[in-house]
Amino acid sequence: MTLGPLMVDVHGLALTPAERVRLRDPLVGAVILFGRNFQDLPQVRELVAEIRSVRSPPLLVAVDQEGGRVQRFRTGFYRLPPLRWLGHQYDLDNAEGRRLAQTCGWLMAAEVLDTGVDFSFAPVIDLDYGLSEVIGDRSFHREPEIVAELASAYVLGMHKAGMIAVAKHFPGHGYVVADSHLDLPVDHRTLPELYDDLLPYGRLIRQGVNGVMIAHVRYPQVDADVASLSPYWLRTALRGDFGFGGVIFSDDLSMKALVTEGDMPERARRALGAGADMALICNDPEAADATIEALKHDSHPAGHIVSQARLITLRRRPVADDGFRGSLPWRQAVAALDRAQAPPGLSLS
Repeated sequence: MTLGPLMVDVHGLALTPAERVRLRDPLVGAVILFGRNFQDLPQVRELVAEIRSVRSPPLLVAVDQEGGRVQRFRTGFYRLPPLRWLGHQYDLDNAEGRRLAQTCGWLMAAEVLDTGVDFSFAPVIDLDYGLSEVIGDRSFHREPEIVAELASAYVLGMHKAGMIAVAKHFPGHGYVVADSHLDLPVDHRTLPELYDDLLPYGRLIRQGVNGVMIAHVRYPQVDADVASLSPYWLRTALRGDFGFGGVIFSDDLSMKALVTEGDMPERARRALGAGADMALICNDPEAADATIEALKHDSHPAGHIVSQARLITLRRRPVADDGFRGSLPWRQAVAALDRAQAPPGLSLS
């Protein structure tokens, strides 16, 4: 059995019988975990093992573990700062900012890999224009060159831990006010005006970033389709102009940005037909089941074998041993981040 093109979620701390049936379907290839799926380290390890035991080859397992307000695994995990904090550190000391970004990337990845999860959807490389609350402090910085530098260091840390990296949200979500979870953001800039947002992607792609997640944003001056459903943005721009050969993910197709773009099967067909390797359907098991049923009658999209080869590259390959917590590298990473976040001492001089 191959890995299918759909990523779905599960409801609780263990699988239900209905979820086991859903995850066995050949159209499913991955599971994304949320905070509701996490109680503590032993429980989430057991859940991941249970997901992997459902079929062979085992499904991929992912999570959003960015740090700051988007950190699904908390108890027993280092409380990672938001990426904006790394931008502030860079402004104070460029070299130290890069070192801390690499440390954050390594620590996040090493701790997530220790659960059995394959990868985190990180890093966010949207620019912080001060407009988007849903991005906000999830962004490294306003300046594209600084975002590219810090993201490169962060990805290097992830790779050193043995985790692939997924940059998001292409081609850029930072300039729009609307939250795509709730509404469809529209960015009226022209393609040349988007060059700053695209610069970090060019840098990371040249350096071998493994995955890219596409934004639910419409850019009508460039293309009529929402980016996540757009052959232009996925095939012409990302695959063609940028030469990206890694995995393309849609953002969650259940988000309200897409309510006018057809039912869930239609959204999934459009995302995959536009060039995505994997389409996410979260928090709507009925829609996931309807999509699985509908896509069973479709022929495999062009490039299915190539997508399979790409998806296989996402599997975890941890460098640290299972007992790495408390090891010297882990202690050094935690100490470096603790020192950098400690409030300055009171001076009475």
